[in-house]
Parts: sequence; C-alpha cells; structure tokens
Amino acid sequence: MRIKRTTPRSGIARRTRLIALASGFVAAAALAAPTASASDVPTFSTNQLSTASNSVLKADIPGTAWAVDSKTNRVVVTVDSTVSQAEIAKIKEQAGATSGALTIKRTPGTFNKLISGGDAIYASSWRCSLGFNVQDNSGNYYFLTAGHCTDGAGTWWSNSGHTTTLGTTAGSSFPGNDYGIVRYTNSSVAKSGTVGSVDITSAATPSVGTTVYRRGSTTGTHSGQVTGLNATVNYGGGDIVSGLIQTTVCAEPGDSGGPLYSNSGIAYGLTSGGSGNCSSGGTTFFQPVTEALSAYGVHVF
Repeated sequence: MRIKRTTPRSGIARRTRLIALASGFVAAAALAAPTASASDVPTFSTNQLSTASNSVLKADIPGTAWAVDSKTNRVVVTVDSTVSQAEIAKIKEQAGATSGALTIKRTPGTFNKLISGGDAIYASSWRCSLGFNVQDNSGNYYFLTAGHCTDGAGTWWSNSGHTTTLGTTAGSSFPGNDYGIVRYTNSSVAKSGTVGSVDITSAATPSVGTTVYRRGSTTGTHSGQVTGLNATVNYGGGDIVSGLIQTTVCAEPGDSGGPLYSNSGIAYGLTSGGSGNCSSGGTTFFQPVTEALSAYGVHVF
C-alpha cells in the first residue's frame, strides 16, 4: 500500500510511501547442491562480501534490503513482492564473480516508509510516532523520530486539529540515515522518559536473536526478534537507508519513528520501514538510536 503526503517544500504531492509491513520471510533454495559436503561449500572473504553488498546497491532495485549474515557467510538479499525475476537476475549479474555470495529471500508486501493519518505527533500534512524523549547537557528537552518524518516538517503538534504545539524540527537526516530531532517549545507538555510502562534508562545496539519490542501510534506494542544488523534498504525514488536493524516485528502506516526497545528499558532504534501488517506479521527495519543520540549530542532519561 502506498499513501502519499504533500511535501511543504515543493507544494506537490511527493512520495511518502507508507509501509505495509508484511509476514515473515519465505526462504529461498540454498545455492549449494543438496548433495554437497561441508567442504564443498564456498567461503567468501570480507572483501568479497563487501563487493557483493555494493553490487546490490549499484543494481538499484527498489524493494530490496540486504545485510551480511556472519553465520552463513553470505549477503542475504530480501526482496519484496514488487521485485521481478528479471530484477533478481540483474542483481546477480551486477555481482558478477561474487554472485555466489548472495542468498535471495522473498517477503510478501512492499517495502515503504511508515507515515499515515491518525493520532500521534502531527506535522502539517502527515502523522508519525514519537520515538524517545531526550535531553541535551543543558537540560533542554527534545524528542527523536524518523528522518523521513522530519524531512520537510517545521512545526509539530500533538493533535490532528493542530491546536496543541509540541515543538519545531531541529535536525533531520534522510535518506542515508533515517533519524530526526524535534525541540520542545511548549513547556506545559509533560516529557516522560518512558515508553508505555517501561522506563528507558540507557541506549545500545541489540544483537542478532535479541527479543525486542516496538510501540507505535497505529498498532500499539508488538514484539519480535532481531534478524540482522547493518542492513541497507532501497525504498525507491533514491531513498536508500543503510546501517539498519532488521527484525521480525510487525508495523503499519503511522508507526514510523516509534521506539524499538527492550522490556528492561534499553533504547534500540526508531521505526524506519518494512513490509507487512500486524495481522499476518512483518519485516521491519529500524534506525539505531545510538547514532541519532551521538549526532545530536543528546541522551535518554
């Protein structure tokens, strides 16, 4: 599903493809023949894996996401429902001699960024979800959200009627990264250091296999596992984001920018995009929050 918003910069409807995040991966057949022994399975060097990853980027196929799987020593390329067999062939052709380092997996739905109308944090023409409340060393309050949310946004409100102002965008990084920061200008708004009932006390990057939780204004709280780190996603239209956390957590339009965290209070990430929904499941990608905290010189509390 693709929903467009009006971008204040150009005055015309532009892409803000809202993510329908879909069900789990359908594994592709292994590249090695079933009768091959362990010694017959090729291994690839770090440089070869890097070359294979760069080849996927150069192929520039929207609807693809990729990350190195250290356990299998392969670059796992996840493709959504829009990617054709011809486009998969293009990726392999681009990889050339390192095409054997690629493992192709399909996932239902379409990779998109998550923005929609609803009740959460509102820009002039679209809605997202607040990530984490943060402070700088002087005690000023801000909140983090997705960069594709803050891209083109000035003022933020807490309601669709735009009667209660929250603050103004103070920084935005998208594409490449997917994080943004909003400085509170309304001193009467309570700033909590919690996500739901969980008190956020620190920030870190999770490991593959970690159980994580996501909270968003559309679908509430859902959990899943981390399946990859340092993933790159091509949302199309030149919107390529790298360094992402890949998970099995579901999400839907409007959940963009919402927090990824542990039930012990560790902040992990900000919802970027994916495919699927919270009825059938999904694949969702998150901007690591530690990068945003470092970039803006702020901390959770």
